[in-house]
Amino acid sequence: MDCPHGRPGVGNISHFFISPEQVQKEQVIITGPDVTHISRVLRMGPGDVITVLDGRGNGYRVRLTVITRSQAEGIILEQFTPGGEAPLRVTLVQGLSKGDKMDIIIQKGTELGVSRVVPLHCRRSVVQLTPQKAGERQQRWQRIALEAAKQCRRALIPRVTAVMDLPSALDLLAPDTLALMPWEGERGRGLKGVLQGQSSREVVVFIGPEGGFDPAEVALARQRGVLPVSLGPRILRTETAGLAVVAMVMYELGDLGGP
Repeated sequence: MDCPHGRPGVGNISHFFISPEQVQKEQVIITGPDVTHISRVLRMGPGDVITVLDGRGNGYRVRLTVITRSQAEGIILEQFTPGGEAPLRVTLVQGLSKGDKMDIIIQKGTELGVSRVVPLHCRRSVVQLTPQKAGERQQRWQRIALEAAKQCRRALIPRVTAVMDLPSALDLLAPDTLALMPWEGERGRGLKGVLQGQSSREVVVFIGPEGGFDPAEVALARQRGVLPVSLGPRILRTETAGLAVVAMVMYELGDLGGP
């Protein structure tokens, strides 16, 4: 099921992301594969109007003026603030997982509205990445986030950071952040109760790898203000847990399920 359009009536069919540097005064320049999509797939030409987003929350309604094999140029008709973004910022700190699980988590997390994904190396992580491989994976995951943002009509592209260890990820926590760590060892605090009555606009969710978090990691996170929480009587897989928590957070504190 596709996500709802961010701004009905403006560029609902032709929706492209560019970098802010491609906006020059009243002109927009598009390069790369989108040029082929515009000219050959959509069969658009000078005079047609498209919607362009810069990935930082700015939208532009653009009339195409020139299309060549390498680039498309257009004049800005209107600048607007697109919809499609939740009223809170959610960061998913996701333990590295095997196979294509990270691809799916990042894709679906983008659809649900996460603002940032932090791939996390944990003590029990099975996946071991060299610095070069980690850099290649980061680039791949960022492309997945971009494509998912396009499909979902989001105004912002979630940032996928470099792979971090837990201390580095904990350093990202800002004051007044609601930081949650689902953990099967937690018995006294449930996620449902924590979310009720919350007003935080910044939420960080820590999810362990296939083997879960080591108790020492949980203790360190607790010392830094992270709340270990229970998700209920069933143990969820790593690729399920993060998406389930993000969905619950977005439902309770965000815009999931709203008009």
